[in-house]
Amino acid sequence: MALSDASIRNAKPQEKPLKLADTGGLYLLVNPTGSRLWYWKYRFGGKEKKLAIGPYPTVTLAKAREAREAARGLLIQGVDPSTHKRDARREAALVAANTFALLADEYIDKMRRERKAKSTISKVEWLLGLARGELGSRAITEIRAPDVLSVLQRIEARGNHETAVRLRATVGAVFRYAIATARAEVDPTQALHGALVRPRVKHRAAVTEPVALGGLLRAVDDFDGQAVTKAALKLLAILFSRPGELRLAEWREFDLDKAVWTIPASRAKMRREHRIPLPTQALAILEELRAFAGSSTLVFPSAWGNRRPLSENTLNAALRRLGYSKDEATSHGFRATASTLLNECGLWNPDAIERQLAHVEKNAVRRAYARGEHWDERVKMMQWWADHLDTLRKGGEVVDFKPRRAEK
Repeated sequence: MALSDASIRNAKPQEKPLKLADTGGLYLLVNPTGSRLWYWKYRFGGKEKKLAIGPYPTVTLAKAREAREAARGLLIQGVDPSTHKRDARREAALVAANTFALLADEYIDKMRRERKAKSTISKVEWLLGLARGELGSRAITEIRAPDVLSVLQRIEARGNHETAVRLRATVGAVFRYAIATARAEVDPTQALHGALVRPRVKHRAAVTEPVALGGLLRAVDDFDGQAVTKAALKLLAILFSRPGELRLAEWREFDLDKAVWTIPASRAKMRREHRIPLPTQALAILEELRAFAGSSTLVFPSAWGNRRPLSENTLNAALRRLGYSKDEATSHGFRATASTLLNECGLWNPDAIERQLAHVEKNAVRRAYARGEHWDERVKMMQWWADHLDTLRKGGEVVDFKPRRAEK
């Protein structure tokens, strides 16, 4: 006889467990303690088995019958309901364990194993930290595009448009890592293209007019701050390396006899070794620095200690002290200065200039063939550039070079 809610409520606990049978193998077990549990009895593979459905009254009679029918459907398909339930529970636990925070940590650890630059890793950690509060404890598979958008819009509302755009890309990288490791199937950030305000590109300020550049060089010569900072500004003008690569430079990277500075791949932005020819003016500055370097392995140690490099803001602060605003000149701007004037003079192969700037060719086909370093031309170019800066510094006549003719 089928059970009813009334018969279940009226059933009293006995000294031994009491089975109240419903139809189709479903029954309610009333324990001496008063607890009531639903089970379904079935056969699979020639053996009698039982499936635990849940406690009454949390699982009502109607819900218990629905569960029985669902399990019977699995049985018809040749699936053991108990095994299916165990696997589903295990998968749910796995999904819950694979949180956004866990995948983010794994992604950052992968970057460390790939020997990404510390500054790059720190930036990614900072960006992901902006999303951990809302997304960190959530299962990676449960996060949808609106959830990510909510985080990004909160940042955007503060006017940090560029940060929001970068965070979208970084969160997307975590999801792509999760997909690659079979713990997610969809990257919700792909649906957010066009959803954010595009930040206006701000180019780093640079002095690109020859006479004005001469004034800047004279101002650097008159700088009355730390000698190491002054030397760094001079070398930035001559070598136009990335400021971060220069301020972290170590003496072991320099071969003063061969006049070469080799930036190791571990510190270079493009993760590939980069060699820079050293003109005589750069060698003279380095010799002066070497004279009072002491035991420091750093070429540009901080005033706060030989083991600490110049800070990121020191060089720009020096330019501000010289009277140049952030809209007039920046330490990174020396690269734009050199690139502009070297290209305008028409004396040098544009590929040699790009190679000296350590830029990577964006066209994959062209990059495959343009593997040369143009070393000999770069050696001549760097000496010419240093001599040209000396001319501008002295206020000499500025020659109007004719554009380089295209080779036939």
